[in-house]
Amino acid sequence: MKRILLLLVIPALFLTPAGSAQAPPKSAEAGKTTWYFYTVQWGHQDEFLNLFQRNHYPVLKAMLEAGAYTRVRTYVPTNHGDGRADWTFAVELSAPAHPPEVDEQALVRKLFPDQDKFRREEQRRFEILVAHWDVPLNVIDLETRTPQ
Repeated sequence: MKRILLLLVIPALFLTPAGSAQAPPKSAEAGKTTWYFYTVQWGHQDEFLNLFQRNHYPVLKAMLEAGAYTRVRTYVPTNHGDGRADWTFAVELSAPAHPPEVDEQALVRKLFPDQDKFRREEQRRFEILVAHWDVPLNVIDLETRTPQ
């Protein structure tokens, strides 16, 4: 009985204002922008970029043309290894508020008839990664936001 009571009480503790995590602010924009960061093994930056450009960028470009994204941009930091940038390559994908459904797997099969080569190269692209993380962004409009 004590075990059942604990199972009922413990989740309730996390629902109280003191135990609740702050929700991310609602975005002021209808669409969604996400930054995808990659840290590549030192000495493999060009190899990663070549593989990305050959295999993944065409997929992103096709999805852009299909309306799934409104913008696709790629970045490299100005400085490497000095503590100001712990990433080697970043991609910014901006999606509209209501993107169309796109069958990405069908798109990949169409763009890359040699699926074995595609899979090998994509596997290699991820083998030379040290880290990868995604950051969905929420825009805060400070012109209309009321301070709390």
